[in-house]
Amino acid sequence: MNKNNVILIGAVALAFGVIGAMVGINRQPPAPVTKVAEPTADGSPHGAVGALYAQTMNDAAGAPQSLSKWKGKAMIVNFWAPWCAPCVKEMPELAELATELSKKNVAVIGIGIDSPANIATFSAKVPVTYPLYVAGMSGTDLSRQFGNTAGGLPYTVLIGADGQVRKTYLGQLKFDELRADLAKL
Repeated sequence: MNKNNVILIGAVALAFGVIGAMVGINRQPPAPVTKVAEPTADGSPHGAVGALYAQTMNDAAGAPQSLSKWKGKAMIVNFWAPWCAPCVKEMPELAELATELSKKNVAVIGIGIDSPANIATFSAKVPVTYPLYVAGMSGTDLSRQFGNTAGGLPYTVLIGADGQVRKTYLGQLKFDELRADLAKL
């Protein structure tokens, strides 16, 4: 190879490097993936909702709680973990929303995918206004029943008072979108 070819190859490589850096710098974070769930034909609670209601999970304090107590209420079910930065980042706004929605008979619950000790430690440091439950790694399986095939977090499910899944959200919530969806309940 002669000197001119080496310089040309180096210049092309440098140009691709600069273009790649510019694309990386200007890249926007992906929007959350949302999915509107189809209601079941017979009007009964969606299979995943039925599985949710059948669960008994410990709350953050370690007391067992039957999730069937949420039947008949519209709900926002947020799958999260203390080690998930987007999960933790959305919690203060989700807590504000939970306080606001409690007056409208809409519940917000968090299902933690971590150990009981980690969730208890987290909830002692970061108080929220909605119940936190400990699902451990089985929470990932439950979220998959709601369509979270990637197993990503946070994953949020909007359920109508009729037990129908109205929409799912993968990734950090966009609260304007969630509020618009809540208005349609």
